[in-house]
Amino acid sequence: MRIFLVIVSLFLTINAFAQAGRVKPDSPNSTSVSAELNAEKMYREANEYARLKFTEFEQKKTPFSENLRLQTIREQKQLAARYASELSTLNKLAGEDFFYLGMLHWLAENPDGTEANFKLFLASENPKAEKAQTARSVLTVTAARRKNFDEAEKFLKEYLNTNPVNLRERSKMENELAVGYFEAENFPRAAAHAEEAFRLTKTLFQESTSRARGLAEILETGRTVFEIHKASGNIEKTDAALEDLRRTAVFSESTGIYYFAVDNAVKYMIETNRKPQALAMYKTVINQIAKDFPNKPLQEDMMRRLKRRDTHYNLLGSPAPELVEIDVWMPGEAKTLAGLRGKIVLLDFWATWCGPCIDTFPTLIEMYKNHQKDGLEIIGLTRYYGQADGEDADRKTELAALRSFKQKYQLPYGFAVADNQTNQTVYGATAIPTAVIIDRKGIIRYIESGTNANREQEIEEVIEKLLAEK
Repeated sequence: MRIFLVIVSLFLTINAFAQAGRVKPDSPNSTSVSAELNAEKMYREANEYARLKFTEFEQKKTPFSENLRLQTIREQKQLAARYASELSTLNKLAGEDFFYLGMLHWLAENPDGTEANFKLFLASENPKAEKAQTARSVLTVTAARRKNFDEAEKFLKEYLNTNPVNLRERSKMENELAVGYFEAENFPRAAAHAEEAFRLTKTLFQESTSRARGLAEILETGRTVFEIHKASGNIEKTDAALEDLRRTAVFSESTGIYYFAVDNAVKYMIETNRKPQALAMYKTVINQIAKDFPNKPLQEDMMRRLKRRDTHYNLLGSPAPELVEIDVWMPGEAKTLAGLRGKIVLLDFWATWCGPCIDTFPTLIEMYKNHQKDGLEIIGLTRYYGQADGEDADRKTELAALRSFKQKYQLPYGFAVADNQTNQTVYGATAIPTAVIIDRKGIIRYIESGTNANREQEIEEVIEKLLAEK
């Protein structure tokens, strides 16, 4: 399937319950409003806007870009906001007009307008059952996001006591309540809703026409169950949540979910001082993969992904190996990990030619500036690659290029330039970037390769946690 059709599918999946902010109706790019449209037609036109635009782009072979996608969605929300603004000025709204006005506000990411109009719709005479259920489901979500749990629970109860019950709507309500309670640190209530949402997404997967959508929902809700139990400190339930997710991955033939479950199970067991059991479990899973995934390509994918973590698992929870064969420090002050005890140390394995490595620099710079005073030390680890600016170079030329590179990106922390890849091998950093975080006692508490927005947030959270430890 071509890219725009994929984007249409993903957008329609996400858009149903993604609203959180508010879009202003007065953008110069918004589509003009037709005075002949009624409330229902306004909503349907706004709701179809993005899908029709993406289909048009596909037909015209317009090159896809993230900016184009975001601009199209922004235009859709602006159109919804304009229609909602115009409808709100009319004096003769009644019945289903309030439903469609609520849906326009929902599409425009205006929770106040959404709630007000859905409540008016539910209070109207004989609201249609299916629309009333949709209104209750959205009101549950908006109340949960605002931490108004009594109201959210009230609307959820009304929804469950009325027909028809849509499992996807119910799953979304349960998940939003789980997240809300989790953020409020009410772990028992969070767990109850999260486990129900996970159960529902597993049921929905068996009926889903979109495998990608079904797997994404399973991972989202299963991850929420895991994180809630982990935060609550219940080791037994956390282990069980990850094992449930692993079994679900076998049933759904998802190597991505399987990897998430196993990787987090190993890390969590090490984190909770059960490293021997963690490594034993890891070996058991390696021997189990062929049985769990009879399909040969899936076997090979799973084995490759887990084997790549072998060195990392052995390092986690252990003293950090000392850096060796460092030729040059920039600036010139040589450092040892032993000499940095008492500080939190982030080792960033990188190279000048690595685009993802460069993408992490703004985040690393911000972390360093924010936490240096608290005891954070960052060491950028690279090695001689025999090239500078894409051309073969001797060491003197390569070092000059590295100094210019450091100045160009205004990196405030130091570099270590190694003679060879020994440190990369020892730390399992054959793929870059690789981040290693060492606590004040010199113990490795985090090690991951690759980068994305979630990874950078993950690193920030680990650093803040370790800085807070005594």
